[in-house]
Amino acid sequence: MICRVGDSIFRRLIDLQLRIGTPMNFKISRVCAIAFILLSSFHLFAEPTAAPGNNAEPADVPAIPAKTRPFGATGSEPTSVYKAPQAGGDFLPVPDRWRIGFPESYRQNMRGSAVDPYHQNFLKGDYAIPGTDNKFMVLTLTSDTLFEARRLPVPSGVSTVRSGSFAFFGSGRQALVNENLILSLELFQGDTAFKPRDWEVRATTVFNGSYVHASELGLINPDVRRGQDRGDTWIGFQELFVEKKLADLSANYDFASVRLGIQGFNSDFRGFLFSDNEPGVRFFGNLDNNRTQWNLAWFTQLEKDTNSGLNRLDIRGQNVFVGNLYRQDFLVPGYTAQLSLHANLDDSHARLDDNGVIVRPSPIGTIHDKHVQAYYLGWAGDGHLGPINITHQFYQALGNESFNPIAGHRVNINAQFAAVELSLDRDWMRYRLGFAYSSGDHDPTSGTARGFDSIFDNPNFAGGGTSFFTRQAVRLTGSGVNLVNRNSFVPDLRTSKDQGQANFVNPGLLLYNAGVDADVTPKLRLTGNISYLQFDTTAPLQLLLHQNKISRDIGIDYSVGVQYRPLLNNNVIINFGAAALVPANGFKDIYTSQTLYSVFTGLTVTY
Repeated sequence: MICRVGDSIFRRLIDLQLRIGTPMNFKISRVCAIAFILLSSFHLFAEPTAAPGNNAEPADVPAIPAKTRPFGATGSEPTSVYKAPQAGGDFLPVPDRWRIGFPESYRQNMRGSAVDPYHQNFLKGDYAIPGTDNKFMVLTLTSDTLFEARRLPVPSGVSTVRSGSFAFFGSGRQALVNENLILSLELFQGDTAFKPRDWEVRATTVFNGSYVHASELGLINPDVRRGQDRGDTWIGFQELFVEKKLADLSANYDFASVRLGIQGFNSDFRGFLFSDNEPGVRFFGNLDNNRTQWNLAWFTQLEKDTNSGLNRLDIRGQNVFVGNLYRQDFLVPGYTAQLSLHANLDDSHARLDDNGVIVRPSPIGTIHDKHVQAYYLGWAGDGHLGPINITHQFYQALGNESFNPIAGHRVNINAQFAAVELSLDRDWMRYRLGFAYSSGDHDPTSGTARGFDSIFDNPNFAGGGTSFFTRQAVRLTGSGVNLVNRNSFVPDLRTSKDQGQANFVNPGLLLYNAGVDADVTPKLRLTGNISYLQFDTTAPLQLLLHQNKISRDIGIDYSVGVQYRPLLNNNVIINFGAAALVPANGFKDIYTSQTLYSVFTGLTVTY
C-alpha cells in the first residue's frame, strides 16, 4: 500500500515538474530524486504480495489501451515488449529504452506521427522498425539553398558587354544560386547507446540545380556565344556503403568494423589534407576503453561534376591510402593526439571539364601528362591544456611528380604544412588566434619541389567557408590555373581542386588570424575573423607571369558570419556570411587595387 501511494506521489511530482518548467526544474528535480530513492528502498524491502484470489503463475498482460501506449508513430502499433508483471508487482517491465513513457498530461502535447520529425518517430530511429526489436531506420530529407554574390578579379573578355571596364579587368561581379536536395536512408542493427552498430547500410543521393550569372563573357564557358548565364543540374551519389562490425575486442565495447562503398572521410581534425566522399574500403575501430581510435582506408577517386562538385560514376585513376591513430588524454587529460600516413597516387589521364576547359594536364609551362606519387607524414593534436584550447597540425610531404609543367622536368617533393589555433572561452565568447604555413618553392626550376599541396582539402580554419580567400576560386591572370581554389586557402596553382592534379611548385602561404565566436543566444551565433595573408615566395608567380618583381603581401581578409536556428535544433538553419579582401601590394602587382567581396545567404531545412 505504501508503495502504491508513493508511486502515485512520484508520478504527480514528475507531472508537476514538466508543467512548471524553468526556473523551478532544479528544485523539483531534487525532490523527485529523493522521492525516487525512498520509493526504491520501499520496493527493495517490501514483502511481495500475490494478486488477490490468484496464487498461480502470472498471466499475459492484455492489450495495452491506446491512451497508455508510448507516443510516436510506433507507439500506436501492437508490441510484444510489454511482458507480464512479476508476481505481486505493481509495474510492467519495459525492456527497450525507446518505449519509456511520459505522464499522460505531457504525452498529449508530445504525441508524434509518421510525418512529424520533431517528436518520437520510427522514421528517424527513435523506435525499432515495427515488427523488430533491434533494427532501426533513419530517413533524412534536406533542402540546402545558397544565394551568393561576389566580385572577383576576372578579365574583361574578348567581347565585353559592360562599358567602363578596365583595360584588362572587367567588373568581376557574379551571382550564384545553388540548390541541393539531399535524400539519405540508413538501416542498421544494434543497441547503439552503449556499443557500435552490428551492421549498417546507407545511401545518400544529392539532386543539384545551379544558376550563375557573370558580367563578362567567356567566364562560364570558353565559347562567348553561350552568353553570361549558365544553368545546370546533376544527380550524384555521395554515400552508398555497407558497414559490418567484425569483432568486439573487450567487455567495454572496444570493436573493429569495416565499411565498403562510397563514404565520407575526413583524415584530420580540421580538413587540411583529405576530406571527401569517395568509394573505398575502410577498417576502423578502437582500443583501451575508447582511448585509442584507428583507421586504415583505401579510396579510389571519382571524377567530379564541374559545376556542382558532386560525384560522377567515372573512376579517374587516382588512389588515396590513409592510416591514422588517435590517442585521447595523451600526456594530459583533455588532449587528443594523432599520427597519420597518407599516400596520393595519381595517374589521371587528360580531361576537359563539363564547360570545355582543360583541367588535365595543366595548361601552363610545358604541357605534358604527369603522375603524382605524394606521401604525407602527419602529426596533429586537438583539445585543451588547462583553460587554453589548442588545435595544431603538421604535414611533411615527400615523393615525386613525373613531370612538373612549371619546372619543365621531373621533380622530387619536399614540402611542409603547419597550422595552430589557440582559443580561450569566456562565458559565451571564444577568442581565437591562428597561424597557418604552407611552404612555397623559392627555386621553381630546380629538381626539388618545395611548394605544399593537399589531396582534397576542405579546411575549417580562420573563418573557413566564410572568409573570402578560402571560399572563392581566384584565377591566375594569363594562365589556365587558379591562384587559389574554392574551399581551400593553399595557393597551389592547380587548374581545379575537384578535377586537377596536385602541384608542388607554387608560392605557398603565410596566414595570421584573429577571430571571435559569440553564442549570443542558444539560437544565434556570431563569428568574426581578420586574417593577414602573405605568399611564402613569389618566385613561381614571377616565372609564370614574366614579372621581375611581385611583393609577398596579399592583403587583409575580413569576414563575419551569422547562424540562426529558430527552432533550437538543426531542422532549420539560416546562415549569412560576408567577406572582403582588401588587396596589398603583392595582390595589386598581379591584379587590381579593387576591394573584392563575397556575400552569401544559406537556408538548410531538414526532416
